[in-house]
Amino acid sequence: MRVRAAEEVRVAIIGASGYAGGELLRLLTAHPEVEVVAAVSRKYAGEFVYNVHPNLRGIVDLKFVDFDEERLSECDFAFMAVPHGVSATMTPGLLDRGMRVVDLSADFRLKEAGGYLRWYGWKHPCAELLEKAVYGLPELHRAKIRDASLVACPGCMAVAAILAMAPIVKEGLVEFDKIVVDAKIGSTGAGSTPSLATHHPERFGVVRPYKLAGHRHTAEIEQELSQLAGASIKLGFSAHAVNIVRGILATCHCFLRKPIGIPEVWKAYRQFYREEPFVRLVRARKGIYRLPDPKVVAGSNFCDIGFEVDGHTQRLVIVSAIDNLMKGAAGNAVQCFNIMAGFDERLGLEFAGFHPV
Repeated sequence: MRVRAAEEVRVAIIGASGYAGGELLRLLTAHPEVEVVAAVSRKYAGEFVYNVHPNLRGIVDLKFVDFDEERLSECDFAFMAVPHGVSATMTPGLLDRGMRVVDLSADFRLKEAGGYLRWYGWKHPCAELLEKAVYGLPELHRAKIRDASLVACPGCMAVAAILAMAPIVKEGLVEFDKIVVDAKIGSTGAGSTPSLATHHPERFGVVRPYKLAGHRHTAEIEQELSQLAGASIKLGFSAHAVNIVRGILATCHCFLRKPIGIPEVWKAYRQFYREEPFVRLVRARKGIYRLPDPKVVAGSNFCDIGFEVDGHTQRLVIVSAIDNLMKGAAGNAVQCFNIMAGFDERLGLEFAGFHPV
């Protein structure tokens, strides 16, 4: 076990027994400036963390504890890795106790309270916090994240889609009402609570369409891209479950306002992402991974982005690949935390993905 440094930041992970919670534990227990004080799980309270996350055996000697707001008040930060609708009931009390909150749920992503009725089917219990919350995508909101007390991390498929399209939307290169996003996601995207759809005999080997229209992530994608564009963005979004454990591949179909070539597209992406530590542009001329592939980023905090121009239909096809548990959840949350705490945002995240996996 690491010996705690005198000035380490004390954090709690609430919802620590899920897949995203396990990733937070893996990342934060190895973080040189962090002490994980509490791993909260009502279901597993009293059990050792490694009984649920066996990869942490010999690394984490914590036991899960029940949620206790007063006990957690000794922490500087709380990471919320709880189901949608739960964080909104816990976060106000934690903020009142002076803690800063990094929320991985959807509860504070949308700026308009009415969006929760439309997309999530419930009335927001603390709508006054929506304006205070900062959307937790460093590539778009780094300066605001730095001073935020509440950061609302994006949905995993929203991360892939927004980063894929941000540069070309900002430059106004495509039609704003003719965008289609097709996202393919691994089984961990469904969380750790099993259902018939995620049961191995039913999930293995599939390329299963689901939520071909009306997916919840549509709202935050449109919200963030509209802010970048300075105009209303309207897009179609469809999702597919595929036969991998980790990863998302988002294929974004955009239609150009005027004919442009590869050099112009390269320029837009290089200019937008030139100083971003976790965005890589991938459009190789040889090798088997010539465009982004979730297999290559598994276990890392990278988002790989590539593109092709279809002159036949004046279509720009952009593909992005992330690990849904890393850049799509825990890794991005730690990146936001680093910014909030005044650390180098790469701290504890500078490692390559697994290959092969």
